[in-house]
Amino acid sequence: MAVTLQEITKLRTMTGAGLMDCKNALIEANNDLEKAIEIIRKKGQAIAAKRSGREASEGCVLAAAKDGFAAVLALKCETDFVAKNADFMALTQSILDVAMDKKPATLDELKAFTINGRTIADLVVDESAITGEKVELDEYNFVKGGTTAAYIHQGNKLATIVAFKEENVDHQVARDIAMQIAAMNPIAIDRASVPAHIIETELEIGREKAREEGKPENIIDKIAEGRLNKFFQESVLLEQTSVKDSKITIGEYLKANHATIIDFKRVSLNLE
Repeated sequence: MAVTLQEITKLRTMTGAGLMDCKNALIEANNDLEKAIEIIRKKGQAIAAKRSGREASEGCVLAAAKDGFAAVLALKCETDFVAKNADFMALTQSILDVAMDKKPATLDELKAFTINGRTIADLVVDESAITGEKVELDEYNFVKGGTTAAYIHQGNKLATIVAFKEENVDHQVARDIAMQIAAMNPIAIDRASVPAHIIETELEIGREKAREEGKPENIIDKIAEGRLNKFFQESVLLEQTSVKDSKITIGEYLKANHATIIDFKRVSLNLE
């Protein structure tokens, strides 16, 4: 049975698959559109299963903030070529739009929502058929607050979101903090938020370095504490020096602008 260009185009519009994939699926399905769609979907599942052991280290990271809610997510693939594809980026944006609208609490909840009658989980599998690569959605985070902000670094490989206690925090102030988080990758808001195991690890590193330098044992702990303080200054958001003004810390900047940060998230691909 002959397959027309009109039928191929229609199937391509519905699935996003390549022209030859659509043609072959229609031939196999004897021009049955629903069967052809299922053939393409099964191909995506087969590709996803076959490439499950591959590393999806590239992808598209996007974030958005609105009305006290902000979300960030990453749709991952194997190559930068696919990551920069317009349709791949559009799918990432569509998933983010759902996240902003539905405000899911978990990644699994997000995957269960639908776009044009298809679950996001299925659409991600379908994308494997379209690209021929492993595609996965395994990064989703959100924050809530009186004010929220989002920042997407050029290239769509890094994005941050941040929440403030107060409503109507100045837009530029909020964006500055989101950019600070992107640039300096803090591990926590303040010292009290740093996990205990990280503190102990840093103290032990400080002790070992001091011993390697031949320092007396009776001052090892004091030296380690000093190095821990330096670690806090470099790794805790409120103690970091502002990337926009090296004369002040982020804590001082926020105090001057009457803003209190309560949460942040950072997602990065192939970047620190």
